[in-house]
Parts: sequence; structure tokens; C-alpha cells
Amino acid sequence: MGKHLDTIREYVKTTDKLMLMICVMISSFSCILMLSVYQAGFTNGNRRIVIMQSLCAVLGLVGAVIVSLFDYQVIIKFWPLFTGVAVLLMLALKIPALVYTPPGSDDAAWIKIGFFSFQPSEVLKMAFIYTFSLHLSKVKEKINIFSTFLLLCVHGAIPTLLVFATGDYGSALVFVAIFVAMIFAAGLSWRYIGIGLAAALIASPFIWKMLPKYLKQRFYIAWDPAQDMMDKGYQQYKGQVALGSGKLFGRGLFSDESLYYVPECYNDFIFSYIGQTLGFVGCVITVLFLTILLVKILFTAKKSKDDLGMYICIGVFAVILFQSVINIGMVLCVIPIIGITLPFVSYGGTSLVISYLSIGMVLGVYRHNYHEMMFD
Repeated sequence: MGKHLDTIREYVKTTDKLMLMICVMISSFSCILMLSVYQAGFTNGNRRIVIMQSLCAVLGLVGAVIVSLFDYQVIIKFWPLFTGVAVLLMLALKIPALVYTPPGSDDAAWIKIGFFSFQPSEVLKMAFIYTFSLHLSKVKEKINIFSTFLLLCVHGAIPTLLVFATGDYGSALVFVAIFVAMIFAAGLSWRYIGIGLAAALIASPFIWKMLPKYLKQRFYIAWDPAQDMMDKGYQQYKGQVALGSGKLFGRGLFSDESLYYVPECYNDFIFSYIGQTLGFVGCVITVLFLTILLVKILFTAKKSKDDLGMYICIGVFAVILFQSVINIGMVLCVIPIIGITLPFVSYGGTSLVISYLSIGMVLGVYRHNYHEMMFD
């Protein structure tokens, strides 16, 4: 018994308690939001979102602790295994019997087995952060050699195109954000950054042509959803109204008043629900907690004793920052709807568990830094 207590004390001493506490607070807040959405009658009496979000929060927390216990330098050696599993899960989306498209979604990007469904692209995010971190750490001194840069681009393109092929364009953009943030942190020359921007501009008309009609229409009405409020702009218009209805302090999480219904108000449009129930103050506090979490991740990256740990932290930072900006931007009507969840807040078991596991990766770097500092 004493040995186990010593192990717990050692873990508490060497881990980033504030980072873990922030994640627990945000995910607990999410569970309360799910209960509020259920009580408001926006789930047709189904308690699933409350139960699943609570279970996945606990599962994710346990997973984060387990991941942080292992040295990331050891975990990275198994990259062929977890990358192979992630790729196989993505390829499984080509099996019609396994593919699941949730109500209100346009993407065949989920696998459903019995009552359990999950999004393989979330698993691929972790695999990509690990493998790309390893790749960058091995070629850092040669990163500005064209052949090296080209191979890095190929590495980033493979998972991005895999996800793009499923029609989940939002998640594909997350992979692009991870790639850009990590390669920039590795010291890529501004010359290549300029080339990349030029290539993106040249490719944009071709990419636009490849986009489905419904997604193009979302771009057309994103800044003024009222022009098509009964069709393509309906969700953003309702979200805009709900967000503004909360004014400064909101109408209350468990208000007796009838709240405005917004499609997917517990998922992609959770920020609009926060706005109408907790007001501007609630929105600011939510953003503040996410910002503190991001700052903590950057501090861990800066203090990392090796490049590998730093790249892992930057990858996780990119995911949380990009998804937060895009999700909130969708609700504020400055970005078209592309199906991006708000990390730790939106409903989604896979997203919540992977968010926690990603934090476990960062905590692993923090603990490694602590041990290295003790031996220096």
C-alpha cells in the first residue's frame, strides 16, 4: 500500500497539476452543459449526451495520466504500430457496413460498431503528431534543403488527403494547421513559407472547384446567414440569435425560460448555447480557460529538453488553438460551417478522449523535463 502511495505522490509532484486541473474543469463544465441541453429538451428526452460525455471525460482523464507515465521517447519507437492502426481505421471507412453518418452531418467519417461510434481521424491526429515530431527531430539541421522539405510535405499530405477523401474537410484543415505550426517551429526558412503561400494561392481555384456545392453555399452566406435563414444559413442564423440573446450574464443554465433551439447546440454550436445561457461573461471565461491551457502548453514546449518533446507540444497546441478559433468563428459568422468541435467543451466521445490523450502527451514532456532538471 505504501509503495502505491509513494507512486501517486511522485506523480503528483512531477506532473503539471494546473494543466490537468484546467482540463478537468473545462470537461466538467462541458458535462454540466450537456445536462442543461438535455433539461432544455433539445435531445428529445435522450440522456445519451450527458452519460457519454461524463464517461468519456473520466476515461480521457485516466488515459491522459497513463500516457503521461510513459516516456515519449519510448512511445515514439512504436510509431509503426499506432500509425498502422490509425491508417487501417481510416481505410475501414471504405467499408459501407461500418460507415456511420450522424444526423445533421454531411461526412461519412465515423465508424459504428453496435451502439459505439467513433471518428478515426481523431486517432490519426495523435499518430501524425508523434510521427511528424520524430521526422522533424531527425532532419532539423537539413530542414531547409529542398529534398528534405519536399519529403516533409509528402508526410503532411498523406494523412490530410486520407481525411479529405472522407469528406471531412474541417478535420483535413486541422492536419494542415498541425503541419504548418510544427514545421514553422522547426525553423523553416521564410523562403519556403513564401513558396508555400504562393502555391496555396495558385491551388485555391482548383480546390474551390473540388468542393461540393453545399460547402460553397456555406461560404456565400457565412457573413450574412440571414440572407438564407430558412435553408443553408439556418444554423448560423439561429446560433447568432441565441448567442446574442444571453446579453451580459445569460438566461441561466437551468433557466425556466424557453431557450432558443440551435441545431447541434451541444456539438459544433456549443458556444452559442454558452452565450445564451451564461452570456458574454460565460463566453469570455470559456475562452480564458482555453487560453490558459494553450499558454501552459507553450511553456512546456519552450522548456522541453529536446526537440522531439517541443514538437509534440506544438502539435497539440496547434490542434486546440485551430479548433477553438474555427469553432468560435463559425458561431460568430466569420467562418463558414465546417464541422469543427470546441476542444473539451463540445459533445463528442472520441474528440474528448483524444483531447485528453493529447494533453497526456504534453504532460509526458513536462514530467520528462522535470526529471531532466532534477538530474542536471
